Amino acid sequence: RKLALKYHPDKNPDNPEAAEKFKEINSAHATLTDLAKRNIYDKYGSLGLYVAEQFGEENVNTYFMLSSWWAKGLFAVCGLLTGCYFCCCLCCCFNCCCGKCKPKAPEGEEHEFCVSPEDLEEQIKTDMERDGETPIVLQPTNATEKTQLIGDSHRSYCTDS
Repeated sequence: RKLALKYHPDKNPDNPEAAEKFKEINSAHATLTDLAKRNIYDKYGSLGLYVAEQFGEENVNTYFMLSSWWAKGLFAVCGLLTGCYFCCCLCCCFNCCCGKCKPKAPEGEEHEFCVSPEDLEEQIKTDMERDGETPIVLQPTNATEKTQLIGDSHRSYCTDS
């Protein structure tokens, strides 16, 4: 309290260093008065307080446990032994991605993947003629404030029909 009063910004208006010192004193006081923060600081230091600020006080122990060298090693060994990295190795290391290992088409059948726009248009027309439907060739006009939203031109503000 004495240090806080000594470095208070109201008592030192022209000293920016006093304001910074006052903030540090308040932060230290908040840490010392809160039992959870004090325990975290005693165990992990200022990094522990930063982790508590980022991830929550209840997750500090978990963070430091998972960031230890033995936890990282255990994760890597378990991943390799259980085959969790199988997909990555298969796709990247053995060139099985992007269809390189897919089965070949039977002899005599060619599959054309690129279709020209003219052929596609012709196919759409023949499909429409066969189905008996006519394609929509006109776009709707833009709506304005004078466009009628009700089709029977009977204006009503009631919700029941």
